[in-house]
Amino acid sequence: MRLEGKSIVVTGASAGMGKAIVETFVKHGANVVAVARRKERLEALVESLKDAPGKVVAFAGDISKREDNEAMIDLAVAEFGKLDVLVNNAGVMDSMEPMGHVTDEKYEWVMNVNVYGPMCAMRKAVNVFLEQGNGGNIINVASVGAQRSCAGAVYCASKAALVAMSKNTSFMYNPQKIRVNVIAPGGITTEIASSMGMPDMDGYNRTKLVMATAPAMGQAQDIADAALFLASDESKYVNGDVLVVDGGWIAG
Repeated sequence: MRLEGKSIVVTGASAGMGKAIVETFVKHGANVVAVARRKERLEALVESLKDAPGKVVAFAGDISKREDNEAMIDLAVAEFGKLDVLVNNAGVMDSMEPMGHVTDEKYEWVMNVNVYGPMCAMRKAVNVFLEQGNGGNIINVASVGAQRSCAGAVYCASKAALVAMSKNTSFMYNPQKIRVNVIAPGGITTEIASSMGMPDMDGYNRTKLVMATAPAMGQAQDIADAALFLASDESKYVNGDVLVVDGGWIAG
């Protein structure tokens, strides 16, 4: 079991990539605090994994709130005695708005979930890692949207900010053996589109030109497998990297 005994927090755990990550981690022996807003889905996830080698504890919270980000990490330490890995997976889409159509409300919503929340979680985790004194591991789930225009202006900006924040943190805390890496998914079959609502048609009509070049959609398990590698000791020499999992989309 590649993660036996590790204490891990995973956000956005009630569906899609986050759910697949939790299931994969627990089957490899990790103890996981699974975080999401939908309590009933978390409870179903806990029940489905009750016989797995690792343990799952549900935490119903909103990762756009500082206090929830801090509380989920405190829960991992209280339940499992330590924190080894933080996975910031939760995220939302904009509605593919080009810059001229961006509203303050959409900007604040997307940035709060995709940037402010992970920042709060990373800040808390870094300080826990420093107090523990034996390093730590952060995995942030961004998007190929940080590199190409496959969504709206705000979503792409939020994921680029997450990449930059990750690289800076990996550099700053490298002497303390705190690793920070990014997974950049391409088109993955998940429920994230439900956060988009009705798309901005001007933005959609432009971005679909990019989307048309995408390969077949990937699956949540593809991201979970990448996260398993980064969470394991097998990736101990990987730090400050962006692991693109997109079927070769941005290579062309």
